[in-house]
Amino acid sequence: MPYGERIAQFLLSIGAVKLRPREPFTWASGIKSPIYCDNRMIYSHPDARDYIVQSLASRVKGLHVPADVIAGTATAAIGWAALVADRMKLPFVYVRAKAKDHGAKKRIEGDMKPGKHIVVIEDLISTGGSSLSTVEALRNEGQGTVSDIVSIFSYEFLAARENALCENVSFHPLTTISTLLHVAMGDGRITDEESRMVHEFVTEPESWMKK
Repeated sequence: MPYGERIAQFLLSIGAVKLRPREPFTWASGIKSPIYCDNRMIYSHPDARDYIVQSLASRVKGLHVPADVIAGTATAAIGWAALVADRMKLPFVYVRAKAKDHGAKKRIEGDMKPGKHIVVIEDLISTGGSSLSTVEALRNEGQGTVSDIVSIFSYEFLAARENALCENVSFHPLTTISTLLHVAMGDGRITDEESRMVHEFVTEPESWMKK
């Protein structure tokens, strides 16, 4: 079984991803969504956790430029990035959503040397906003080079692809909403109609509930 499908099965079976097209969730942004992803759930399941850490590390090793540093976005991806850095025996830093208002008033936590090639680890990609804010901090405050973001899951929103293109970075998700829907349908978790509803959401997330 391809690793993307296996990871999708892990996400569904442990409840990290929930599909509820007929009873939508409300995201923090206010968007009504037929899907909700909480990858923190994976930490509590050793088999899934180990497989995903190994998959993240393998993806990082396969990038076009070797990583000098592994960075995680606060707070959701700190654990994943630390586990990957430990697996790969590389330095680890994490990036705050905003700078502290005391002390050194910095966003990057850890010993960030300038001139390093940094790979960012994310738990999931929606619009890519938080990931690209992390990239900006690593490039400016950290004086590093960032060209790749490796994530566990991606909603495959057009906005994420457009934002990544503008910032000259590439997203590398281990699994995607398309793969997850394929697995969910194969397992009988959702119907054809419900799958279509989720695909419509991915195409137009902000106007989906208005249809």
